Amino acid sequence: MVWGEQIWLTTATDEGTELYALCVNLASGKIEHDLLVFEVRDPEFCHPSNSYASCTPFVEAGRVYVHFGTYGTACLDTQSGETLWERRDLHCDHFQGPAASPIVHGNVLFLSFDGVDVQFVVALDKRTGKTIWRRDRNIDFGTEAEDYKKAYSTPTVIRVGDQWQLISPAAMEAIAYDPQTGNELWRVRHGGMNAAARPLFEGGLVYLSAGKGPTHLIAVRPQGTGDITASAIEWGMGKSAPYRSSQLIVEGRLMISDAGVASCLDATSGESIWTKRVGGAHWASPVYADGLIYLSSKAGMVTVIEAGPKFVLRTKNEFPSGFNASPAIAGDSLILRSFTDLYRVAAE
Repeated sequence: MVWGEQIWLTTATDEGTELYALCVNLASGKIEHDLLVFEVRDPEFCHPSNSYASCTPFVEAGRVYVHFGTYGTACLDTQSGETLWERRDLHCDHFQGPAASPIVHGNVLFLSFDGVDVQFVVALDKRTGKTIWRRDRNIDFGTEAEDYKKAYSTPTVIRVGDQWQLISPAAMEAIAYDPQTGNELWRVRHGGMNAAARPLFEGGLVYLSAGKGPTHLIAVRPQGTGDITASAIEWGMGKSAPYRSSQLIVEGRLMISDAGVASCLDATSGESIWTKRVGGAHWASPVYADGLIYLSSKAGMVTVIEAGPKFVLRTKNEFPSGFNASPAIAGDSLILRSFTDLYRVAAE
């Protein structure tokens, strides 16, 4: 995450015993803070494709919120690096490692814990770290298989009429909560597991990645109460939808990529506009800037295409190491984090 002249990111030792927050100067690339936030005596298993520091920090004026799932959450002063508060009492069994990132809305910090043992959402006062509310998911998974209970998705806050909604995907279902009280507004059953992409809201529809399941991506009208599965799903697609990377919506077109294929859909109807193989697995989410979309692959290729109704390839750029982390936009610069390095690519 970028704020002003600071780039904040998290990292961890390979075995997960030390968890760090790093701050890099945007202009110079100099490391301003290298902070050991937490030490972990006995880390749980983490899948090799994940890491102990996959959760993206949330940055705002003067504060950065770093989250390592079950291992702890902390608020740091962005100038001094001082820890302002921390929580280490919120736990779940991540099974394959943590990944859902924190978000802030108003004075509230929202965290998702979708483990194989417990599944809940918690709202903290961002100023003190104290719990405002906590809600268990109460989802009928229909199985005791651990993988079918797991999700990695970061929530998002939307406004529908006079009502704010916290849209929080989980395994099998996605649930909308009142951000102030935690009261459930509605839920929709998508039937997937390991959902990872963040929800989008555009043109009156919420777009939800279902992860692995019969339907990989659904568009939902965010109205009603209780289970709205039968009445609110506008359309869904069961193949070619991204499993890990998030989607983009540009001028009413939904852009998706994942397993080496980029696709453009009509966001309202879900109908295909174009599909093109670009090659390579894309776990990092695409980003949009100045009419262009940037796709970063695990093999280290960054493909640049036009965000239009036709597929137009602008260029491809190969890097020495691949990408799982999604790029960030900072003014006229693209910030890219590969497996080994951090890059700033600026317009000439």
